[in-house]
Amino acid sequence: MINIRRAEKEDFEILEDLYRELEEDGVFYQPQHFVLSPKGARSEYMAGILKSDNQALFVAEDDGKVIGFAHVVLIKSKPFSCLKPELAMYLQDLVVTAEYRNRGIGSMFMDTVKKYGRENGADFFRTQVFPGNTDGLRFYKRNGFTETMITIESPL
Repeated sequence: MINIRRAEKEDFEILEDLYRELEEDGVFYQPQHFVLSPKGARSEYMAGILKSDNQALFVAEDDGKVIGFAHVVLIKSKPFSCLKPELAMYLQDLVVTAEYRNRGIGSMFMDTVKKYGRENGADFFRTQVFPGNTDGLRFYKRNGFTETMITIESPL
């Protein structure tokens, strides 16, 4: 049975492997921006998330085996006169290991993090997806996301 819970320090070793899967996607879709990190490079980063008041790290497990994670950050709008004072929940990272995909686990994560956002006063939920990641885009649309802005860039 799949269970979603808050991550703990004891999860870091398997989370390192799951982050590697995310990085491999990043390198595949945007090699100009992403590289593979050395093993163990993220432990300090993850420890900071666990201590943070505005971030949460959730893991999915199957019979005690961690099979995915979601990292969300609560972000206040900039104090600028034209911006409404809002609190956004941003999905920084989401991964379910390949052998467990297409079983509804990503949607379970969405339900869990949306609940977290509501409980913490978030006004809306935002994330980004690589333009070539059609499966990811379809997943997010199925979970209530719509395009609201397109990010563009140019090399210098």
